[in-house]
Amino acid sequence: MNARTEPAEAETDAIARPPIVRELLLVAGLFAIYKSGRLLATGHTGEAFRNADHVWDLERAVRLPGEGAVQSALLHGDPLVHLANTYYATVHFPATAAFLVWLYVRRPGHYVWARRALAALTAAALVLHLTFPLAPPRMLAEAGLVDTGQVYGPSVYGSPETDQLSNQFAAMPSLHFGWALMLAIGLIVATRSRWRRLWLLHPLLTLLVIVGTANHYWLDAIAAAVLLGGALAVIRPPLRTTVTVRPAADDRVPTKEPVLVAAGR
Repeated sequence: MNARTEPAEAETDAIARPPIVRELLLVAGLFAIYKSGRLLATGHTGEAFRNADHVWDLERAVRLPGEGAVQSALLHGDPLVHLANTYYATVHFPATAAFLVWLYVRRPGHYVWARRALAALTAAALVLHLTFPLAPPRMLAEAGLVDTGQVYGPSVYGSPETDQLSNQFAAMPSLHFGWALMLAIGLIVATRSRWRRLWLLHPLLTLLVIVGTANHYWLDAIAAAVLLGGALAVIRPPLRTTVTVRPAADDRVPTKEPVLVAAGR
């Protein structure tokens, strides 16, 4: 009658961590494959701009807000634009890496789940990048947007004709947004703080940045969210266990009751 249930945070930590060398090689290998695959999609300039016209027309047809409204807000001050460009250029990879490292150290069970979900999202994105090259709105004359990276700096891209390190025609889906959304979902699922849903501010800010800097369309973020949703529907988070603590007079051992983590589905 007096039994009480407490979260067993140590349960997740008790899960054996994957070998760190294997994980480093796996993540590095996945990144190298993705980077090489993106470069295979370069050179489809005409198709990329035709697709951009279609995406732009579709957004207007379904009455999505214009990307220019977000950019206009950024252009009220040079420091704000520069901050947005810096966020776009510097937060994406470090934040995702820090997320995976923290999970590996503190929540190894959730780490495996998150790494698989990110890998599935990235693989699906690569397929779409290869099959649907898309010029970003900063390149689309019809959009009338400013390439804030080139004008205000810093920029992560060079000229499309000479840039051999990135595929600038891989706008859809936006992995900036997709990875940021996975980071927020992963931390909401893996932690218990009452404030954990504030992590959703990260993908929200990322969305405003990628649209305001004219690197992505709204539909690029929507496509990333759909792909991530599909990945998370298949790759489920681990069970979180609770420990039922009974009074000292009760000589029965504490029982563990699995509770399925529902957040992030």
